[in-house]
Amino acid sequence: MTPSTSSAITLNINGEKYTLPVDHRTTLLDALREHLDLTGSKKGCDLGQCGACTVLLDGRRAVSCLQLAVAAEGRAITTIEGVADGERLHPVQQAFLDLDGYQCGYCTPGQICSAIAVIEEHAAGWPSAATDDVRPEAGVPALSAEEIRERMSGNLCRCGAYVSIVQAVAQAAKAQGKEAVA
Repeated sequence: MTPSTSSAITLNINGEKYTLPVDHRTTLLDALREHLDLTGSKKGCDLGQCGACTVLLDGRRAVSCLQLAVAAEGRAITTIEGVADGERLHPVQQAFLDLDGYQCGYCTPGQICSAIAVIEEHAAGWPSAATDDVRPEAGVPALSAEEIRERMSGNLCRCGAYVSIVQAVAQAAKAQGKEAVA
């Protein structure tokens, strides 16, 4: 008897449950885009190197092109479509609009999802490669432009909107009451 290579899975996406049949090799990105018509997450490199497909899994950022859909079952998945609170934009989305943190917009959904996680990671005290003092007693460092650039480095922008992206992340962190210095 040959084992099955597909099954029905239930994904919790943006607070809603979706049950769909998938081949076990289907990536989360393809399940979102091709099976559920949630096309906000973009397929850039399909190698996990550009960040255009970044989503949040249980609040942590993940490149959905490298995540199998079957492995995401039972986890809370947030895509760009689920970031806003109804008609009210998330502070990161608003900051991207206010400060032109985009040009063509292709990378923007992944940039926004990554920025949301970056702000939370920083607020939780997670150090980055740019953090000067990683000792717990040193406390959370300022969310400087250098910190933001390092933490967002997994998200590429072909248009080069990096200066505005860094400013948008800093503004969003400040709007959420997180320490930010840019």
